Amino acid sequence: MRLLYITNGITGVGGLERVLSVKASYLADNLGYEICIVSLNEKEKEPFYKFSSRIVFRSVEVIKSKFEYFLGIRRIVKEFAPDVISVCDDGLKGFFVPLWIGSKAKIIYERHVSKEMVTHGKNPNLKQKISLLLMDIGSRLYDRFIVLTSDNKQQWRSKNVEVIPNPLPFYPDSISKLNNKRIISVGKVSVQKGYERLSEAWKLIGHKYPDWSIDIYGSVSDNSNLPEIIREASININKPVKDIQNEYLASSIYVLPSRFEGFGMVLIEAMACGVPCVAFDCPCGPRDVIKDGEDGFLLENGNIKQFAKQLSLLIEDEQLRKEMGRNARRNIRRYDVSIIAGKWDELFKIL
Repeated sequence: MRLLYITNGITGVGGLERVLSVKASYLADNLGYEICIVSLNEKEKEPFYKFSSRIVFRSVEVIKSKFEYFLGIRRIVKEFAPDVISVCDDGLKGFFVPLWIGSKAKIIYERHVSKEMVTHGKNPNLKQKISLLLMDIGSRLYDRFIVLTSDNKQQWRSKNVEVIPNPLPFYPDSISKLNNKRIISVGKVSVQKGYERLSEAWKLIGHKYPDWSIDIYGSVSDNSNLPEIIREASININKPVKDIQNEYLASSIYVLPSRFEGFGMVLIEAMACGVPCVAFDCPCGPRDVIKDGEDGFLLENGNIKQFAKQLSLLIEDEQLRKEMGRNARRNIRRYDVSIIAGKWDELFKIL
């Protein structure tokens, strides 16, 4: 089967790029798919994550002409002649690809973020309401509209919506011993990720644990004062690393203070390493991943005191921490790449 992905980019460090590298590589290497990935303005650039050598990459350069987005993609689609096209573009333009793609192939949309990405977790203004309306209209144009969580599914009115979660990028042979007095979080330093909320929680309890540290791994938004706020709470900010698995294995607790998510890939990564998580019950993702009280703690979104209290509990109770870590490692196997890729394979074949 010939499968073509359309996405904005594959050279970044985000979750979408990571998921695509894992999923597309498995389909190509293990299930025999012929795959072409089309991205924008990435000619001769190297992906941040590793992709299968069997995958063909094409770049459409739209810097000089925006019309090349339409013309270039149509040209590649005609040349590659895919059986299925999967659009991984969370921007508004991605919703209307079926109207101009010029192909008889079945077309799928993969939604990697929640609607809160449009509203920034607030009540929508008029412009955002129009965007959301257009998205609802565009979602109906696809043969299937795939979201990552049950919460995400509730946000869409279309009857073609299905849930296929992200796959685990790794399931290491070794796990964290949970002895290091280190807390970790991974993701871009931005308002969405809520690191200033983590700072508030750590200010409440950090003085009780002077030998514990918090390390964030993520890029920093331009012109942001968030790094200063975060560092004032004695929290470290580190650049993204390719082998983030080693950082999970060197940590004892994962924290996710996000205001909203699309899935929370970092949660399943940490849990695969046997690291228990503390997360706000934000839309969308954490409640699908964490079994509260069994493999981590899921807390009222924005309740700083509760977050600090449960984080303290995991710091102080080593036995509980290790029990939750074992449960996390076991429970998270439901996201194994063979299982998730199997769901995609089944979908492609019944279209």
